[in-house]
Amino acid sequence: MRLVFMGTPDIARKCLQRLVEDGHEIAGVYTKPDTPKNRGMKMEASEVKQYALSVGLPVYQPTRWKSEQTYQTLKALQPELIVVVAYGRILPQRVLDIAPRGAINLHASLLPQLRGAGPVQWAVLRGLETTGATVMYLSAEMDAGDMIDRVETPIGPDETYGELLERLGDLGAELLSGTVRRMEAGPVEAVPQDASQATYAPMLTKELSPIDWSQSPQQIHNHVRGMVPWPVATTVLEGKKLKIFRVGLTDLHTDKAPGTPVAVTKQGLQMACGQGEVVTILELQAEGGKRMRAADYLRGHPITIA
Repeated sequence: MRLVFMGTPDIARKCLQRLVEDGHEIAGVYTKPDTPKNRGMKMEASEVKQYALSVGLPVYQPTRWKSEQTYQTLKALQPELIVVVAYGRILPQRVLDIAPRGAINLHASLLPQLRGAGPVQWAVLRGLETTGATVMYLSAEMDAGDMIDRVETPIGPDETYGELLERLGDLGAELLSGTVRRMEAGPVEAVPQDASQATYAPMLTKELSPIDWSQSPQQIHNHVRGMVPWPVATTVLEGKKLKIFRVGLTDLHTDKAPGTPVAVTKQGLQMACGQGEVVTILELQAEGGKRMRAADYLRGHPITIA
């Protein structure tokens, strides 16, 4: 089938690669403009652009979808179907109407749960045990289109959002491959979403990073997992800001106030949290330092246990 693909991060790259390997004709690839990254602020292409160029696909990076020229350029590609995965741009309705078979989107949740920009992160942050990916038709309302296919997967008890996203990229690419193949063969059935069951997953910000030690150990564990690899959970210990990458649950109790160090062990630093319980910081990073085991950090940076 003749497709136009739109996407930006690695999960989209995996889907595009699978569609190429399936033998579809990719008339054009749309991705967000290059962005400055890292300390040198060097302009860097998206994962989708890098892959598309490596296999000789034409790449388009419009900044405005309301532009008539942008619209006409896409229309001239004459796609039978538009496929969108984590593109990061809102598409006007007339763009969605260009392809005769419509525009479909892979969303990394079991819709209508977790509509929005951060479905994988919030699946972990909210302590869900199951999530998945859904292929739906794009509509004017965000992530509200009729559903075509979906796949479920359990969330590991210690799985970070980055690890889960990696798995969902593979599962989503397989799911999308099957959907496009079925659409190529003929019309497919789509099921409307139950809007009354919808939940929302906004994009993460650094303002969400600080750990609330008054929460339960499980909530803190979920918070830390849901922040890796970005923006990473943080706390302040003896005046130093630390990034926290991994914590462990315990069956210990304490009468110390939440956020107070309880003990230094071979595993790391035990911290008091909500409900008089204790959680262990296992992996951290100090400002200007490298990510390391908390036990190793504490050997060089002893703290006072009151």
